[in-house]
Amino acid sequence: MKNLLKKFSGVNKKTEEYEEELEDEELEDEYEEEEEAEEEEEEEEVSEEEEEWMPDEYEEGQLSIDVYQTDKDIVVQSTIAGVKPEDIDISINNDMLTIRGKRSMEKEIEEDNYLYRECYWGSFSRSIILPVEVQAEKIDAELENGVLTVKLPKSKVSKQISIKVKEK
Repeated sequence: MKNLLKKFSGVNKKTEEYEEELEDEELEDEYEEEEEAEEEEEEEEVSEEEEEWMPDEYEEGQLSIDVYQTDKDIVVQSTIAGVKPEDIDISINNDMLTIRGKRSMEKEIEEDNYLYRECYWGSFSRSIILPVEVQAEKIDAELENGVLTVKLPKSKVSKQISIKVKEK
């Protein structure tokens, strides 16, 4: 009889342990599900905040440029095919040149009809710090065959002077 009671008491202990394990696992599962739901809500909130902070109309592409100098000018060139001269704004503030514009798509094409979509359509801008002072009133900008060329005449023609160091 004692052996029989021992067996039953062992079964009860194992059953209780098993039930406790199941309860722990169920609690863990519930906790994980709650965490996942909270994370999804946070992601949705972040997305909404991002949309409010930076709406689509403010997204800008960055303009690719080449900048070089001659004896008299700083020259900035950029390929901006598909942009009309009236859609380009060039400004200078102290030593910073800014080029802004907008490339508009002529016709609407449904998203499903695209096989490749690599061209950028919309607003773009680029600002650069000029390495030398320029004569702002004499800046010239031309658009030819989709290439914008901005010539900025240097204020002073700088000469490189070597200074000899004397030993005392």
